[in-house]
Amino acid sequence: MLAKVRIIGSGLIGTSIGLGLVQQGIAVEMVDSDPSAQALAKDLIGGVAVIDPEIVIFALPTSRLSQVIQDEIALNPQSTFMDVGSVKNEVVLYIQTFPGLSARFLPTHPMAGREIGGASSARADLFQGRSWILTPEADCVPESKKLVLELIECLGATPIELSALDHDAAVAKISHLPQIAASLVAKQLTGTPLEWMELAGQGLRDTTRIAGSDEQLWKEIIYSNRSEISVLLTSLQNDLAQMIQALDDPAEIASLIAAGRAGKAMIPGKHGGIAREYAYLPIVIDDKPGQLGAIFNECAAMQVNVEDLNIEHSPGQLSALITLSLSSQDAEKLSAHLTSIGWNVHPVRK
Repeated sequence: MLAKVRIIGSGLIGTSIGLGLVQQGIAVEMVDSDPSAQALAKDLIGGVAVIDPEIVIFALPTSRLSQVIQDEIALNPQSTFMDVGSVKNEVVLYIQTFPGLSARFLPTHPMAGREIGGASSARADLFQGRSWILTPEADCVPESKKLVLELIECLGATPIELSALDHDAAVAKISHLPQIAASLVAKQLTGTPLEWMELAGQGLRDTTRIAGSDEQLWKEIIYSNRSEISVLLTSLQNDLAQMIQALDDPAEIASLIAAGRAGKAMIPGKHGGIAREYAYLPIVIDDKPGQLGAIFNECAAMQVNVEDLNIEHSPGQLSALITLSLSSQDAEKLSAHLTSIGWNVHPVRK
């Protein structure tokens, strides 16, 4: 039974793990080489000193693992160890340099994060409903694996087991390449007149949201997984060259955009389910308190599930447009209901 955990690293992931575990009644000790980061994490989670922790978590960049691992092994010789870094094969190869350590060291990677880092951004629910990848070696003892699975499930995540090589190939495509693309698109905004930036809509915000990520973290991730990323960047470079060549050919432009739409359709829906096609219900509301709450009360009364929400409102405007994303059936049902009681509802968009 998991009762005591020691976390080395008080950034976003380490502190979020600590916050989630203490809510489950697990004693957590936060450790960091930066005294201010450690102090903040301890204050946030009410961390305590623990003796003989069942698990020691390395929540720090992979490049720093060599600086702390030997001391932690000596301090807690009976503990199970795990890391939470974004690249796994590098960790596996390093752990193999310590005889017998792979039996109780599980390389892992929670598929969760935020574009802003540090303990101040930590959330106890960061891992709820998210995947958490494990890449254990063949000699990993069942007791250690069981403890790590218990920790993952305590945090509300779903464990998924992959080989380290498969993990690195997968995250290069679904995480590392999108980060690079977002950062490079955002880079093109440098020098743009401010009056042009005032025209920015939700598309630009969605595309560049993760461009606000920490460059110190990402330089390590990209460097560590450079062999996988190189292949993907070459493919993207080829597609960009194809788009440049197609600028005088509307049919080819359409073909490339359609291929992108097909790729997007492969992204699963929330909680890893099958991707759903939503209907969109636009509603114009008055710019006054309580309007959103009133609409959601009606949603609850009609037992419809809102999957997403978008709000468009200009400064000084006396009204706002909210667009609810729902299933087609729920959208039609809610539209009829809200219209009947006087809300300013516009036709459902598919």
